[in-house]
Amino acid sequence: MTLTDLLFSQDFLLNASDTFIDMFPVIVLFSVLGVLLLVGVPIAFSIGIAALLTVFIDFPIDKATILISQKLANGLDNFGLLALPFFIVAGNLMNRGGLATRLINFAMLFGGRLPGSLSHVNVMANMLFGSLSGSATASAAAVGGIMKPLQQKHKYPMDFSTAVNVASCPSGLLIPPSNILILFALVSSSSVQYLFIAGYIPGILMGLGIMVGIFLLGKRYNIPREKIVFKEKASKVILDALPSLSLVIIIMGGILAGIFTATEASAIAVVYALLLGFVYRELKIKDMFPVMIESVVTTSIVLLMVATSSAMSWAMANADIPTFIADFVMQTSTNPIMVILLMNVILLVVGTFMDMTPAVLIFTPIFLPIATSLGIDPIHFGIILVFNLCIGICTPPVGTALFVGCSVSDVKLGQVVPKLLPLFVIMVITLLIITLFPSLSLWLPGLAGYKY
Repeated sequence: MTLTDLLFSQDFLLNASDTFIDMFPVIVLFSVLGVLLLVGVPIAFSIGIAALLTVFIDFPIDKATILISQKLANGLDNFGLLALPFFIVAGNLMNRGGLATRLINFAMLFGGRLPGSLSHVNVMANMLFGSLSGSATASAAAVGGIMKPLQQKHKYPMDFSTAVNVASCPSGLLIPPSNILILFALVSSSSVQYLFIAGYIPGILMGLGIMVGIFLLGKRYNIPREKIVFKEKASKVILDALPSLSLVIIIMGGILAGIFTATEASAIAVVYALLLGFVYRELKIKDMFPVMIESVVTTSIVLLMVATSSAMSWAMANADIPTFIADFVMQTSTNPIMVILLMNVILLVVGTFMDMTPAVLIFTPIFLPIATSLGIDPIHFGIILVFNLCIGICTPPVGTALFVGCSVSDVKLGQVVPKLLPLFVIMVITLLIITLFPSLSLWLPGLAGYKY
């Protein structure tokens, strides 16, 4: 039989037709989403429109519209989501209340003793402030803005300093309290408590990895090697920073002791950050209105993405897309290590084009069942997923942390990206280590009573 006869044989055409019918929802969903993102449609609207058009395949227009509307509302009908606006308000209050300056001074006590000290201080400050504020972009803006004049004074190269700031600011998203870990817990029905505890070691390793990169690349990029002499007394710096650092102890201690839930902890964080801002005398009554407006805008954006992502998840489930993707992944390999590495590659690519919130909401229902079927712990998988997406917000074309970092330091994107690439490689290596050694994520939860 010739190739032409084979291509036009009845069996081949029937199989090709069945395959196309099976793949048609996948093609519609991702093609529409990709085109809308490329032409600049906001991601929340892109996700909602793609979901709606996918549902049109199986339902008439009027019923599809009603179904999507219901799924949008149902996506927000979750008590646990209350933690998001509270932590957003708390982060904005911390940003205005002078916490960043005190945490940078605290980091200076330790990082100032290292060669290339201001770069190390930048990393430590991002780890501290990012964990308290729960926002990588807020951390990049606050810490980067304060560090910029110091780095310029000591003649640090601003392109590499910006790359360090951008690469280290997501570490706070793994170190609790973390909004993105709360989202994963809601989607996966995992324990917020154990996810929070699991994030400590991977988050610290992310920051330490960047610090190793500073040691390795410092000479190449002409980072001053002198140590910064910190003139303030250590006791005063520690006392100034202690109330800020106590927030983590209060939140995590209360959650672990069962005194309050993560949602209640978020409300406590708002009250504590508010009191702290007034005690530090850096937060004024007149600042409350802009803080609340900023928080409302941010919350609205996040919740809109939660709603549309929930609608897309339902549209994907209705079209059996998760099963299709799961079959594709499992046909590639049944080796757990190979499968998790393949998922890592997919998530790294996804993270460069999609914001963290919709990525968690869309891909958790797809990949988590595959991971658990292969014996991968849900808590460990959650840390892998979030670590992946943390890398994504540092990379173009949709790297929000990258754009904020460049804007704060007033350095062009083209100057920062080449300096960021070696740090990107270090972050991927750190991700690989965390992926291959589950105990790095699960050891602390195990000590707290988690059974895996």
